[in-house]
Amino acid sequence: MRKVLTIAGSDSCGGAGIQADLKTMSALGVYGMSVITAITAQNTMAVYDVLEISEKMVARQIEVIFEDIQVDAIKIGMVSNAEIIITIKELLVKYKAKNIVVDPVMVSKSGYSLLQPKAIDELKRLISIADIVTPNIPEAEILSDMKIESEEQMKTAAKKISELGVGYVLVKGGHSCNNANDVLLHNNSFYVFDGKRIETNNTHGTGCTLSSAIASYIAKGFDINEAVKLSKDYISKAIENSFSIGKGVGPVGHFIELYKKSNMNY
Repeated sequence: MRKVLTIAGSDSCGGAGIQADLKTMSALGVYGMSVITAITAQNTMAVYDVLEISEKMVARQIEVIFEDIQVDAIKIGMVSNAEIIITIKELLVKYKAKNIVVDPVMVSKSGYSLLQPKAIDELKRLISIADIVTPNIPEAEILSDMKIESEEQMKTAAKKISELGVGYVLVKGGHSCNNANDVLLHNNSFYVFDGKRIETNNTHGTGCTLSSAIASYIAKGFDINEAVKLSKDYISKAIENSFSIGKGVGPVGHFIELYKKSNMNY
């Protein structure tokens, strides 16, 4: 079985972060492992508090995994401070990590800042060793230092982000730039993955889920273009089958086929 490592924060309500990553990996038939960078106190309505894990403990988690287990792909999500980011980058270089997917998590859907502003430069350095980075529109605006209000501007931003050294840039169009189309850039060539806007309030963890799916498909041997296409299909189906669990933004249906088989009334 292929083995995928997620390096990210924990979501206490299970819709995003480490929990969404492991659900996605399991749903797609790979073995998920985790390095926790932060613990969040959150529910469907908001993120209320964040406790960062020490860079020493983050390092130890990474070390013991790589010293024992072959890692076929890595997804990196919430990494809130510069010290943790530097530690992760140094160790991934040390262990010659491959198939690195960076989801540059910066702000939660409820508006809670998950990345310290002074850590942005270090995040850019981490992106430089990635195979693919998957920013949404607000994240792409920060990384490219430009406003994005159209698909053409998504492409311009992708070019600017690619200058960081990353092989592939996927700018996600879910934030109303178009009909949820995503733009992938590689070697100055663009690929547009068409999407349809799904009317639902339950979109908690969509970015975590998509990036974890990409890492899972890459681990299974798909090239990045095909991994993105398959992951786009997976997240679209998961959003179509999202559901409410609380008073706010509910999760997507990571295990929708399993839920259906169990006759779950979700």
